[in-house]
Amino acid sequence: MKPYSGQGEQSAVQLQDMFRVSMPLPGQLEQHFQAALCHVLQNPGSLVRPRMVLQVAATYALEETAANHLAIALEYFHTASLIFDDLPCMDNATHRRGAPCTHVAFGETTAILTALALINRAYALTWKALAACPQQRQSLGMEYLERRLGVEGLLNGQSLDLHYSALPHTRATTERIAMGKTVSLIRLTLVLPALLAGAPLREVQLLERISTCWGLSYQMVDDLKDVLQSADETGKTAARDVLLDRPNVAAAIGVEGAVERLTRLMRVGDTTLRRLLARNPGLEFLGRLRQDLQGELSRVTANAAELSASAMA
Repeated sequence: MKPYSGQGEQSAVQLQDMFRVSMPLPGQLEQHFQAALCHVLQNPGSLVRPRMVLQVAATYALEETAANHLAIALEYFHTASLIFDDLPCMDNATHRRGAPCTHVAFGETTAILTALALINRAYALTWKALAACPQQRQSLGMEYLERRLGVEGLLNGQSLDLHYSALPHTRATTERIAMGKTVSLIRLTLVLPALLAGAPLREVQLLERISTCWGLSYQMVDDLKDVLQSADETGKTAARDVLLDRPNVAAAIGVEGAVERLTRLMRVGDTTLRRLLARNPGLEFLGRLRQDLQGELSRVTANAAELSASAMA
């Protein structure tokens, strides 16, 4: 087995190529199904998650092919969740990643099949990644994946999301839903490659805490974008949360309250990150991700300030 010799860095083009070619498309596919899969594979988004997976894998010397498989598998799981999320029976969105949603371009039934194809391929790639690890780590990895994607994690979070109208519209409720949906995927991105590579328990615990802080923070930034930004700015359908009565912390506690909560989460994340880097300086790339999150927050809160100034004029 060959661990990474570099820093886990992949160029944007390399990651886009990996995202496209990791889903083989046989020549005899039904034409609508094939077109929908091509549509998704040609619009991969920022690919920040697979980049994080590869960098964590590099730090802990996870075998290279296993890391590549895991990185794309987790992005396929994420992409499939977005296809489902956008369906008319859920968020009824029209645009995602700057392009028409899959169900808009190819119909709901084809979109569902496309999402299932991504999930099927993601599991196949995950099993390939696990096969390169010692048996004990395989068991830990499979259990961790099931907790985050299954009824305890992503699925329960999505169900709570869909039935939010019957729940208290509070910060606690919105964060409970975000823990199931957004935080589960961030945990898989940062913690699963570390687990499979045999990272020290304390470092895994710190990665879990960072995942929680950053996962909630990412969701809050997304909530603020939905309230404050247009579809042209976000690349996806805007202002859907309030219209559909879906969880949005900015709608629940106000923009100012959401920004204050987000700032506190960032502080806790920063403290945890300092402790982690003191133990393992090889994870310093996480500091760059933290700065990216801060940049997103700054842009969104600038929108809030502009709106406030306009309202007072």
